[in-house]
Amino acid sequence: MQSRNVYRSSTAEVPLDAHDPFRVALALARPRTVAPVPLHATAPWGAQFSPFPHIKLGVMVEGECWLCVDGLEPVLLSTGDFYLLGNPPPYGLGSSIEEARARDSNGLLSEELSASVHEISRGSVMYTCSVDFEFRSSDASTLFSSLPPAVIVTADDADGRLLWNIAALLVHEIETHKAGRSLVLEHVAQILLVHMLRSHAGSSREPLGWLASVVDDGIGAALRAMHAEPRRRWTLDELAKISTMSRSAFAANFRDRVGRPPLDYLIEWRMQLARAALRTEDSLTVIAGAIGYQSESAFSTAFRRVVGMSPREFRVSLHAQPGDRGAGGSPPVGASEVHDLERGDDGRVRIGNRPASGGRDTGSHSGS
Repeated sequence: MQSRNVYRSSTAEVPLDAHDPFRVALALARPRTVAPVPLHATAPWGAQFSPFPHIKLGVMVEGECWLCVDGLEPVLLSTGDFYLLGNPPPYGLGSSIEEARARDSNGLLSEELSASVHEISRGSVMYTCSVDFEFRSSDASTLFSSLPPAVIVTADDADGRLLWNIAALLVHEIETHKAGRSLVLEHVAQILLVHMLRSHAGSSREPLGWLASVVDDGIGAALRAMHAEPRRRWTLDELAKISTMSRSAFAANFRDRVGRPPLDYLIEWRMQLARAALRTEDSLTVIAGAIGYQSESAFSTAFRRVVGMSPREFRVSLHAQPGDRGAGGSPPVGASEVHDLERGDDGRVRIGNRPASGGRDTGSHSGS
């Protein structure tokens, strides 16, 4: 039987929002996704890691462990919990706070441990998987500068169940070696990152930068408008109208939610777009017009004020960065690095990194 109703998908395309803040931010950051070897351990055990100037996302697949980030209170992670570390200082994982705690320069614990903390029984098994998002250019990290050192989403959180369903595929792909594994891992990892950032944006009371655009309120609407038309000569009145607020209320709320005044944010966002454009062969005049400046000189003045150097100097500096790979695609997940487990003379198991090019954080593991 023929139907008079035609499926929408057969008559028209459903367009993707090219100005979606997440889509644009990830494109500008150009992260390289790396899947380290999963961590299996039996209590007692501990692992300490050096500062990591990027983003690490992990899920507790089985068991419990303590997460200790330097300067923060220890967090007990249980099965189904997720953690996101944004440019973290020294941190550690372990079956106890003592095992996980990062040492100071003298090799001592930074403070006395409480006797009332939860103890993980000896012989308990822990299994965690993680992915790293490494920025291939130093300026990209400013996009995530508003992230706290640690974001935790627990299994009983409203977003926990959805994250766990996505993580199940991540764990499956990490554990298997089938065709297309690196492609699936890269995309699933990015999906997890988006949901973790959404969860943080929806619950945080701290300034969020561009992440405030995730919140579906007046401030988010104004941010999405600026992202969609960065070259437009926005006024405070126009943005306040989009946010359905008075001018004064909008200015105050925007600063609280984003962390800077609206027009300052617009200039900084334009400069972030300019940094990406300077990796191409486009002329400075073309780049200036694309982000809202009527002349190359006006663009150069604004760029120098925000970035600290002229656009030409910035472009020259890109060629001096051996780790910068231009606007091309990222290598397969895990291809940039191999992790080796080694046991030293002292009996401790250490995780060593063999980077194919460039270096990154290293860690040491101890335990059984």
